[in-house]
Amino acid sequence: MAEKKLIRIALIGTGLMGRTHSNGYKRIGDFFPELEYRPVLQAVCSRNEEKVKAFAEQWGYASVETDWKKIIERDDIDAVDICTPNDTHAEIAIAAAAAGKMILCEKPLARTLEEAKTMVDAIEKAGVQNTVWYNYRRVPAVTLAKQIVDSGKLGRIFHYRANFLQDWTINPDVPQGGTATWRLDVDAAGSGVTGDLLAHCIDTAMWINGGIKDVSAVTETFIKERVHSESGQVQKVGIDDACIFHCHFDNGSLGLFESTRYARGHKALYTFEINGEHASIKWDLHDLNRLEYFDHSDESIVRGWRSILVTDADQPYMKRWWIPGTSIGYEHSFIHQAADFFESLETGEPCLPTFKDAYETQKVCEAVLDSAASKSWKDTGVTWEN
Repeated sequence: MAEKKLIRIALIGTGLMGRTHSNGYKRIGDFFPELEYRPVLQAVCSRNEEKVKAFAEQWGYASVETDWKKIIERDDIDAVDICTPNDTHAEIAIAAAAAGKMILCEKPLARTLEEAKTMVDAIEKAGVQNTVWYNYRRVPAVTLAKQIVDSGKLGRIFHYRANFLQDWTINPDVPQGGTATWRLDVDAAGSGVTGDLLAHCIDTAMWINGGIKDVSAVTETFIKERVHSESGQVQKVGIDDACIFHCHFDNGSLGLFESTRYARGHKALYTFEINGEHASIKWDLHDLNRLEYFDHSDESIVRGWRSILVTDADQPYMKRWWIPGTSIGYEHSFIHQAADFFESLETGEPCLPTFKDAYETQKVCEAVLDSAASKSWKDTGVTWEN
């Protein structure tokens, strides 16, 4: 067996995404053994020394830092994985690129389009390999959906609709800001559901159905003030609690998107449906191993929606796992993206979505917020090549 080329990973941030990414790196050697490159968990960084040491011990990182700038200075780090709140993405990524390190960054790329552009410019100047963790592309059923659309089976696409519904911020006593609830702090997050949840929907939509040309949106902030967890002061809430927008795609189809954190009973309901001239498909995160498919060419007496269980070895990624009929989960999407990143180091091809791709998604997010603020249609300026 050829000797593996080791890529020394530094993880910055130890929250939920830090865990999912760490699990992804640890599983690569077991389920993608042929890959030429292999991750090494070299360092993990978080501001709380006690917590970062515990994280390193649990996940097997060789060393810890409490200042991300120390990570950038180290010459024993090849790749930096950014799992921090959105307000730190740009500064860390730009410094890492200048130091010649590969970068894997959580979504959204940045708080604003302006920040995202500085990150893309830094990556292109440095010429370092990069990717953004829009992980839902790597759910096998979602990958299969793209393959079906690309095959032409649906014919001309007429409609793309998606939603992402949660309910965790309904209580007005939930604070904004701080480690646990930074997503409710506009200074840390940049936006609310638009950047956090709809960004996922937008990335998947454009990956499958092409660029979004223009948007018309409405947003709402249901609870106008919350206590800030760090200052203890009641402050205005600056993020969007809910957003609905419709749009035109470059291919002439119409899009309809909705996201909220105020849909009581829904913890993470992410669905999409695509209606074409000849067929339709739909997917639901709550049943992520299934893809629903309707084909009008079926004989009329048996025509109807069918449920495709995506577990066979000839379906995307599934040859890596178990036997047909047995399922995989949410965490596997991160394993797949990590493996695709390391495969890209062999092939020299980009690992999609790149910073440049995520910048296009950021354009749509910004247009959505601008549209809601101005109560008018907004062009996105998207140039989609992915």
